[in-house]
Amino acid sequence: MSNLVIVESPAKAKTIKKYLGDGYEVVASMGHVRDLPSARLSVDINHNFEPKYEVIRGKEKLVDELQSKAKKSDKIYLATDPDREGEAISWHLAYLLGLPLDEIDRVEFTEITKSGIKNGMSAPRTINIDLVNAQQARRILDRIVGYKLSPFVSQKIHRGLSAGRVQSVAVRIVVDRENEIRAFKPEEYWTVDAKFIPKGSRKAFCATLYGDAKGKIKIKNQEQADAILKELEGADYMITKVKNGTRKKSPAPPFITSTLQQEASRKLNFQSRRTMKVAQELYEGVELQGIGAMGLITYMRTDSLRISNDAVADASKYIGENFGKNYLPPKPRFFKSRAGAQDGHEAIRPSTPSLSPAQVKSSLTSDQYKLYKLIWERFIASQMADCVQKTTQADIEGNGYVFKAAGYKVEFDGFTKLYIEGRDEAGEKDNQILSLEKDTPCKAKEIVPNQHFTQPPSRYTEASLIKALEEYGIGRPSTYAATISTITGREYVKREGKTLYPTELGEALSNLMKERFPKIVNVKFTAQMEQELDTVESGAIRWDELLDEFYTDFDKTLKKAKADMQGVKITLKEDETDIICEKCGRKMVVKVGRYGKFIACPGYPECKNVKKYVEEVGVKCPKCGGDVIVKHTKKGKEFYGCSNYPECDFVSWYEPIAEKCPQCGEPLFKKKGKKATIFCQKEGCGYTKK
Repeated sequence: MSNLVIVESPAKAKTIKKYLGDGYEVVASMGHVRDLPSARLSVDINHNFEPKYEVIRGKEKLVDELQSKAKKSDKIYLATDPDREGEAISWHLAYLLGLPLDEIDRVEFTEITKSGIKNGMSAPRTINIDLVNAQQARRILDRIVGYKLSPFVSQKIHRGLSAGRVQSVAVRIVVDRENEIRAFKPEEYWTVDAKFIPKGSRKAFCATLYGDAKGKIKIKNQEQADAILKELEGADYMITKVKNGTRKKSPAPPFITSTLQQEASRKLNFQSRRTMKVAQELYEGVELQGIGAMGLITYMRTDSLRISNDAVADASKYIGENFGKNYLPPKPRFFKSRAGAQDGHEAIRPSTPSLSPAQVKSSLTSDQYKLYKLIWERFIASQMADCVQKTTQADIEGNGYVFKAAGYKVEFDGFTKLYIEGRDEAGEKDNQILSLEKDTPCKAKEIVPNQHFTQPPSRYTEASLIKALEEYGIGRPSTYAATISTITGREYVKREGKTLYPTELGEALSNLMKERFPKIVNVKFTAQMEQELDTVESGAIRWDELLDEFYTDFDKTLKKAKADMQGVKITLKEDETDIICEKCGRKMVVKVGRYGKFIACPGYPECKNVKKYVEEVGVKCPKCGGDVIVKHTKKGKEFYGCSNYPECDFVSWYEPIAEKCPQCGEPLFKKKGKKATIFCQKEGCGYTKK
């Protein structure tokens, strides 16, 4: 008997074939095989938004091969990814292979392990048309918004712009934060900070002035701080109040898609697209020494915190054997998903909890190891005991003023022995103070006034923007990485280290959208639309009715915007260069076109001189003295090279800087990362500095 199993990727096909054995042929569709052609709208708005699908260009031969294999097979299983996109791919495959929709041929693998494959193959079902329609509705809605709005914004600002449904809201969020920062007015305030040494001890502890007998004091300026210091001169200090307690810190839940992207950004400095690429590899399967091909994690596109009982039991067994029974909680931990979660899959976890990162390190790439270690540690820690801390709060009085001290001492480290969750912003510093007793005299080692200013809200990082999108209910687990890649790739938003800030182009686009299409960039409206798209999945509303309701209002708004802005052009400030136009003598400017930046004469249309845009580093080539410029590989990866190429072949993955090595005199280079490192590349030198 011949069985054909169709999955999405070759890596997954190889792993699944290992478990299914003889009698099964496993082939890959390489993702979507049919889609809306990009050259036109491809949606018949006047006939219930009927989509005009075609085989994706370049996949005709693949489709022919799949059709040929299908004809020779006794049974066909559609085993694409277990989500909306995967369901839609199975639906398109069924259409192209002539499979009836009532055929029980759809199987799901939530983890690519022996048990995961066995469970999936034992429970085939029909294609879920509601899931397909939910994907279709989102795809068509985004196509309508993008293809109708993009020409309009391109005409009003400049060619080549796009305005998508989710990306436009993401840009607005970043722009709104920038406006908050600009409007922020810092306020001065002061603190009086002290270090006290209790009688009979040599160790000091920190405290901060709280107030006096009347209550809390707000110190607004230096004069007020100096007056307090004067009154404290010669004071005797006494600990007048001590409150000891115990607090427990519980571990964070296992990852879902959004939290994985956030934590990988914080701890590994991975951009979301990189995180999802590596997670896909770990899910689809890796060839492990002594084990063979297997998927290391469960499916990575999920918003559910559900965990199987078997996984919890495996994690508990590992913890007991490797950390000790005291590191297990009184009962296994289960976590509640947030309201509105689809709960289609488990949380992201290691498919085999007992398989530690150290055991598989030699079989993984650097990125795979780092991400697997992060996922494994987060999951195992989620099943560990609480961290127990002994807390101390104390009041120290002198000359009528009250200082307060607070701190803790770890009594039992619990889950923190393995993993501590990252933070977007630095929190208060942990103050591990010694045990204090009431009525103990203290000596003031130092008392200093410190000036502070209230701070504006922080710019978004990729991690905090994903968190905001999730909290607002905008987008879904599969969209965060693509959304951020789009808005940064089109230079509506720029990165500076980890920080995201809007460009002038992004602000112009966002302001135009807010003025003319307020609903499209309204956070609440977009979140509501996401919820309505989810109701299509439940079968509560027809997908074409949802689109019709949206399009009626959208079309009126677009027509009005076109009429009101006829002849209006939004001009952006152009970056002037030092390059002189050899045709007319003007200083040339940087412009942005359909294919990115270029240099042009501002005298257009009288002068049509243009040049290729080159980004200089400001450093001379160490080989020939030419200018070092930023270059990009075919895949977009940045590197550095000489402007005199091909005459000079200098290239480097690391940015050269203007400094010379103090040890050997050779040029120094900068390695980017969490902490930039300056180093010398000369063999045998070894000079580095942080």
